Amino acid sequence: MVHTTVDSPLGPLLLVGERDGAAPGGVALRSLSMTGQKRAAVVQDGWVDDPAAFAGIAEQLRGYFAGEVTEFTIELHAEGTEFQQRVWQAVDAIPYGATTTYGRLAEQIGAPRAAVRAVGAAIGANPVLLVRPCHRVVGATGALTGYAGGLERKEFLLVREGALPQQLG
Repeated sequence: MVHTTVDSPLGPLLLVGERDGAAPGGVALRSLSMTGQKRAAVVQDGWVDDPAAFAGIAEQLRGYFAGEVTEFTIELHAEGTEFQQRVWQAVDAIPYGATTTYGRLAEQIGAPRAAVRAVGAAIGANPVLLVRPCHRVVGATGALTGYAGGLERKEFLLVREGALPQQLG
């Protein structure tokens, strides 16, 4: 495994990947986590600090925060159950500047309405925050709910993308 840390307006971002000759830049992203995040990755013994391996990803992240990148083209290698993968694929399709609800996602993947909590759990297990835009999923009333990086960060991202009005105060 390789890793690096990238500075961002959200604080340091820990990127973890594995070398993959087929991936752009030679690394597939397994995890992107933030300081203080629930279930954040932790650097393990034997992992190699290799900022160069993540140069392309870091460039896309800088472009996103500068308002120049609205869609990531990053090879992901995020492991999850079949259900999680279905939910994550639906999350990946939420366009920049838009939001959807947990209920709409459940409906979109063909899950019963009662599966809304399971959809929320799958979103909460997303190992690649920001790149897989789980911050674009809101409660049924439009309320900001459940973001492993914290609701302040979720609000920051949605305001930045134009999905929420700029907050005053």
